[in-house]
Amino acid sequence: MSNQAPLMGQMMNQPLLISGILEFAARHYANSEIVSQRVEGDLHRYTFRECHQRARQLANALQALGVHMGERIATLAWNGYRHLEAYYAVSGSGAVLHTINPRLHPEQLAYICNHAEDQFLLFDFCFLPLIEAIAPHCKTVKGWILLGAADRMPADSKIPNLMCYEDLLAAQSADYAWPQFDESAAATLCYTSGTTGNPKGALYSHRSTVLHAYASALPNVLNVSSRDAVMPVVPMFHVNAWGLPYSVPLSGAKMVFPGAALDGKSVYELMEKEKVTFSAGVPTVWLGLINYAVQNKLKFSSFVRTVIGGSACPPAMMNTLIDDFGVEVIHGWGMTEMSPLGTTGGLLSKHMELPKAEQRKILQKQGHAIYGVDMKIVDELGEELPWDGATSGSLLVKGPWIIASYFKGEGGDVLEDGWFPTGDVATIDPDGFMQITDRAKDVIKSGGEWIGTIDLENIAMSHPGVMQAACIGVPHPKWDERPLLVVVRRAGSTVTREELLAHFDGKIAKWWLPDDVVFAENLPVGGTGKIQKNKLREQYSDYQLPS
Repeated sequence: MSNQAPLMGQMMNQPLLISGILEFAARHYANSEIVSQRVEGDLHRYTFRECHQRARQLANALQALGVHMGERIATLAWNGYRHLEAYYAVSGSGAVLHTINPRLHPEQLAYICNHAEDQFLLFDFCFLPLIEAIAPHCKTVKGWILLGAADRMPADSKIPNLMCYEDLLAAQSADYAWPQFDESAAATLCYTSGTTGNPKGALYSHRSTVLHAYASALPNVLNVSSRDAVMPVVPMFHVNAWGLPYSVPLSGAKMVFPGAALDGKSVYELMEKEKVTFSAGVPTVWLGLINYAVQNKLKFSSFVRTVIGGSACPPAMMNTLIDDFGVEVIHGWGMTEMSPLGTTGGLLSKHMELPKAEQRKILQKQGHAIYGVDMKIVDELGEELPWDGATSGSLLVKGPWIIASYFKGEGGDVLEDGWFPTGDVATIDPDGFMQITDRAKDVIKSGGEWIGTIDLENIAMSHPGVMQAACIGVPHPKWDERPLLVVVRRAGSTVTREELLAHFDGKIAKWWLPDDVVFAENLPVGGTGKIQKNKLREQYSDYQLPS
């Protein structure tokens, strides 16, 4: 029986293509709004129908420029409507959208452009000085397209073949039929942040991106619907804004783009003006928003739900958002190599009667696997470990939106028996809730035993005098490594080393207690908003712990 050919279904064979998402939104949610805080300083407002029209004009413009299937077209831009048009026009026409993080060092930007062999690059005019600096070093870029109108074009720029975005669109009609092709064709290219070595590219397909959009909109994940007004604060240059430029149009929700203004005041005012219900971002952004709201004794009139990822959400931040502001916090986890979503937090029905403190412990975990993602934890020999919530091991994942290899084969064969090694150390409980205990490269080895830094950081940040904290391992003559806590005080706080160490009493094993605390004005933050522990380790590599 196993040798018999399967009975085939009798369904239409329609490829899953990114263009279909915007086509659907323009047809069935034509008047849903897209609102953008522009880098020009004003607020722009239009609909999915108008976005679809301009995306087709851009697709015609790319065709007129000679762009072919599979060629990479880069963007260097904040979250806004023109960037969204590029998302659909580039991928929808069969080319590959390559979003670049402007917070990277210029040498890294040029490296990424050359490695991707970008043919054209679209950029916000606020990045003009950056483009002027890198343009001579980008060997494959044929033209540079400024995302603005003619009045923003510089009079005497040295950038070769500089073009005006609005002029390019004005010269084209919206009469464009999205091509149909293999759904496994490349759609977008995102590079890792490159904290060690050069960044590596993750090349997503149309199929993987559409499946990720479907899954991420589900009630157990981001729960996006046409009743929402969604503000992607996570940048569109960071893993495609966690898929929101696809899942929001797919759901017919209103989109609100904050542009470059990500300070607490700007985010709060835009949220209130546009009645934002749901947003997504890294903890550092919410820290600024919370501080602004607390200092000005403000509440939210519509904001009821947020997903926090990129790095672990401190429990103190989660408690503040839930208890003081009535905002549901969805803890999310993933990575560039995963498109990026892998898990989201939430409660099962059996958890609803638990005491609040027990519920919070569950919500503080990175969460439950999303359909499409499988995971396991293994020991040093690759043997799978039990899901008991206590045993920690290396976290491996697999699924249809997880990379099988890096772009151009960088790093060689990355899979382990078909599973992708995340580099995270985690536990999984009997209900399938995963919790990251550390990055493999950040865990502290003291006397042959492991100390997880995330727990220590969360305890430190639960002190009312602490705004940010990072824990790193520093050399120790007897124990190999010991934990050093680097802390940024809240404004007006005078918390001392002794007070902070006393705050750990009864919360951890005594041998986990940091050996010392140092206070800093700020912590180094990378292009994606994560604290750069590698830089802290360099800074404190010669630090002498108290004896």
